[in-house]
Amino acid sequence: MKRYLIAGLLVWVPLGITLWVVHWLLTSIDQILLVLPANLQPRALFGFDIPGLGVVVALAILLSTGVVAANFFGQRLIRGWESLLGRIPFVKSIYSSVKQVSDTLLSKKGNAFRKALLVEFPRPGSWTIAFLTGTPATAVAPHLPGEHVSVYVPTTPNPTGGYFLMLPRSQVRELDMTVDEALKYIISMGVVAPRQGARKAAPGTQSPAASDADTRN
Repeated sequence: MKRYLIAGLLVWVPLGITLWVVHWLLTSIDQILLVLPANLQPRALFGFDIPGLGVVVALAILLSTGVVAANFFGQRLIRGWESLLGRIPFVKSIYSSVKQVSDTLLSKKGNAFRKALLVEFPRPGSWTIAFLTGTPATAVAPHLPGEHVSVYVPTTPNPTGGYFLMLPRSQVRELDMTVDEALKYIISMGVVAPRQGARKAAPGTQSPAASDADTRN
C-alpha cells in the first residue's frame, strides 16, 4: 500500500500543482476584463464567464501596443508620455526605476540574468547558485578594490526573494548550465539536477573542489 500510495502521489502532486498554478494565472489575468464597460463583459454578452478570455485580451493589448511603439510616431507618443510622467514627483521615481529594470531584463543586449554563477554564500566554504546582473554602479565601483561584478542570489524555493551582492570577479565561477536549469535546480532545492552529467565551470575558471585542493597544497 505504501508503494502504491507514493506512486499515486508522484502522479497527482505535480499535476495538481500545475493545474492550480494555471488556474491562478488565468483567474488573475482575467481580471483585466474588469476594465471593459459592464455591457461589453462576457457575462453581459453571453450570460456566462469565459475562462482564459483575459489572456486573449491581454495578448491583443500587448501586440497592439508593440505595433504602435515600433513605429516613429508611436515612439514620439511614448516619449511624450514618459515626459509627462517625469513631471510627477512620486510617480517619476517609481516609473523610472521599473523602466530601467525592465529595459535591462528584457533587452536582447542586456547581460542581466544571462549567466548562472557559483559563489560562496553566506560564508566561506558554503556555495550557492547566483545570477550575473551586471557591474557595480559608477558611484560604487571606485570604493571597491579590484574588478567586481553584481550578482543576485535567489532564495529557495521562492527565487523571487534573495540578496544583491557585489563580489570580486575572481571569486565568481561561471557554470556550464542555462538560467532555466539553474532556476529549476534552485526551486527544487537541489533535487532536479541540470541535464549535464557533470556540472563544470566555464573555461578559464576553477571548480570549488579544485580550488580547495590548491588551497590545501
